[in-house]
Amino acid sequence: MRRHIAIFAVLALSAPVVLSAQDSNDVKQDRKEVRHDRREVRGDRREVRHDTRDIRQDRREVRLDLKSGDTTEARRDARDLRQDRRDRRRDMRDARRDRKDLRQDRKDVHQDQKKDSTR
Repeated sequence: MRRHIAIFAVLALSAPVVLSAQDSNDVKQDRKEVRHDRREVRGDRREVRHDTRDIRQDRREVRLDLKSGDTTEARRDARDLRQDRRDRRRDMRDARRDRKDLRQDRKDVHQDQKKDSTR
């Protein structure tokens, strides 16, 4: 009987230590995920900037086509330009949402760290 009580006492005392170690690993994992998400958001914003440059270049090409009198090519380029603008607007909207979600995730991780430190 004494042996069982001793085993239960050891298990009861070691369980909180094991749980707190797992919690700290979870926080580290969450921080790593947030870091990777930030990297992806930066890449998305960079792509939007490149798309903006491409749209400006396409606009110049449409103007040149109109000046040269090539209206069919100008119409085709203008149609592509409209589609590119729509795509860029969607990409910007998605990037904003991702940034907003990322800020919320960082707040959540910070709150989790506060809770862990008070234990």
